[in-house]
Amino acid sequence: MAQLAERSLLLLLVLLSPFVASAGVAKLNSSSPLFGIEFPPFNTAVADTGCDGKLVAAEEAGDERTQPASLSPSLKLHITRRTAAAGRTRKDSFLDSAQKDAARIETMRRRASSARPDGERAPAAYSPRRALSERLVATVESGVAVGSGEYLMDVYVGTPPRRFQMIMDTGSDLNWLQCAPCLDCFEQRGPVFEPAASSSYRNVTCGDQRCGLVAPPEAPRACRRPGEDPCPYYYWYGDQSNTTGDLALESFTVNLTAPGASRRVDGVVFGCGHRNRGLFHGAAGLLGLGRGPLSFASQLRAVYGHTFSYCLVDHGSDVGSKMVFGEDPLLLAHPRLNYTAFAPASSPADTFYYVQLRGVLVGGELLNISSDTWGVSKDGSGGTIIDSGTTLSYFAEPAYRVIRQAFVERMSRSYPLIADFPVLNPCYNVSGVERPEVPELSLAFADGAVWDFPAENYFIRLDDGIMCLAVLGTPRSGMSIIGNFQQQNFHVVYDLLKNRLGFAPRRCAEV
Repeated sequence: MAQLAERSLLLLLVLLSPFVASAGVAKLNSSSPLFGIEFPPFNTAVADTGCDGKLVAAEEAGDERTQPASLSPSLKLHITRRTAAAGRTRKDSFLDSAQKDAARIETMRRRASSARPDGERAPAAYSPRRALSERLVATVESGVAVGSGEYLMDVYVGTPPRRFQMIMDTGSDLNWLQCAPCLDCFEQRGPVFEPAASSSYRNVTCGDQRCGLVAPPEAPRACRRPGEDPCPYYYWYGDQSNTTGDLALESFTVNLTAPGASRRVDGVVFGCGHRNRGLFHGAAGLLGLGRGPLSFASQLRAVYGHTFSYCLVDHGSDVGSKMVFGEDPLLLAHPRLNYTAFAPASSPADTFYYVQLRGVLVGGELLNISSDTWGVSKDGSGGTIIDSGTTLSYFAEPAYRVIRQAFVERMSRSYPLIADFPVLNPCYNVSGVERPEVPELSLAFADGAVWDFPAENYFIRLDDGIMCLAVLGTPRSGMSIIGNFQQQNFHVVYDLLKNRLGFAPRRCAEV
């Protein structure tokens, strides 16, 4: 049965992972471009009562409205990554992640190579009402426990606030939760969101400007009462992943990393999803961090400025990762902080964070890959993005073949090559070797920046002494993706004011 399951998975991923058996050879304001999305001049802090996930308003030491912006701290949040479920091996988890990556990449290909059906267009620049130096820092959790490679954030929604785990995704824009009445929903841990139980829930009406930022369902309702009728939406991720419901406004509260501290933001636009399908692995919904105006990151810019960052612990860690909204002084002072400019977004796919690759180095040598491989074609396909929701890293097929062969040729022959291993290739038997030596991997960007990775960010150590290259090809889309596995133990900053991506090596468990 195990062999049959692996063969089925291979058939599903055949377009993404060609196999070669080769001989083996180191280590915002109404006048702004945000179309009426506004934020209150301050946030109301809340504290956890410790009783079934409910929160109550907490007194603050001083009134935030009277504090100078320069004294406001950033917000730091926890990100969690669910540990492997009982009975599941590390190999099982990564094969499942590769399967989900396959569906996600097909979605990205469709979004990038055709005009998006939702008609959404992000503004060319953002001019928020005010950009404070305040930061928000949270903890992010991993989703491996249920076979997922995503990172999750605890978000408390509504009044009174209730806890929901949402997938953190830099590759999409819409924030949404499964909502009652849940007419067609996937299984999630815990109850769905109940709009009727929240005193702060408000529908966005079909006549509201913000309703134009989302696509209507395939059979749209007529907007007979523009000031009263709700705004229906449809947001798609892939052939089997989508959410349909009503666009709404609600209070979002996040727990900070400081003990007992939390922060609430009112009037966040989100999707109240009544019909939801896809590979969301038990989460309650999704927190979009893409470039579009409805993403959580975009909506927070008016309060915390143009910068957000995260530091992802390694996949095997049970320590929470961190996410920061606002500038992090420790990161900005890091001696090895490096920047590369974001590439111009392809107009049909303004959600994604594109970077401009010049090439790939293996063992310090720049590989012979045509420069045309890295470009974005006229139809919007191709290019390179950085993405928190994709687990492994993927390169356009011509580049992937060269990269894979470079590792095969440069690997020590003392590590036997394992032929016909499912999905990942090449794989080696490193039984009894605590720290195998592998060729170095670096990404070189067009502006001269270079991102050097430690071996554990591009080789996966699986069960039974097997080690595999954590890179695959994307033959259909031509898109290259820097996934979250490769971003482990780097503090990655998205500076949307200076239009650049920053990265610095850090022990993320200590951030």
